[in-house]
Amino acid sequence: MGKVDLNKQKKESSLLMTAFEFFTTKGFSKTSISDIVNKAGVAKGTFYLYFKDKYDIRNKLIAHKSSQLFRSALEQLSPEIDTLSFEDKLIKIVDNIIDQLDNDKSLLTFISKNLSWGIFKSALTSPASEEDVNFHDVYNSMLKEAPSDLRDPEIMLYMIIELVSSSCYSAILYSDPCTIETLKPYLYQTIRTMIQQHRG
Repeated sequence: MGKVDLNKQKKESSLLMTAFEFFTTKGFSKTSISDIVNKAGVAKGTFYLYFKDKYDIRNKLIAHKSSQLFRSALEQLSPEIDTLSFEDKLIKIVDNIIDQLDNDKSLLTFISKNLSWGIFKSALTSPASEEDVNFHDVYNSMLKEAPSDLRDPEIMLYMIIELVSSSCYSAILYSDPCTIETLKPYLYQTIRTMIQQHRG
């Protein structure tokens, strides 16, 4: 990578880190593009070389942060991942991501408040940066590895993502209706039931 490319990557990374800091402390609606560029030390025009608007940088941040969660989960599971069934692999990935979010509540708040299937789908089609997991590859490989008798695996994954993100938010942040550790066995049993319901 040449000096110009490194400089571009540095500026984009600085804008993303600064935006994340503002979004998680000040809030998305109260953060302006001027706030981001002033703190990042770049001209406002530079922002628009990388992002269309504030929503675009937020969506790219969600994809980037989600990718980091997936990468960490996959790295920790790599020694055993090939020996697991589809169901066990999915649950182990979910369990690892829940633990990461439990340890970083500001990240949980940011992602959960903003995550939607639309953003998840856009992450599938956005080119991944070098340090990100390529969501498209992970997603397609999960669909490929899914048992051949699964009906509508995309709908099933959508339902699982929605279930996990909505139920874990209150359990992690407020222990409501119970702690996340108490919730986990019920959550994982529900995921197994959802997978079974999509068979045949």
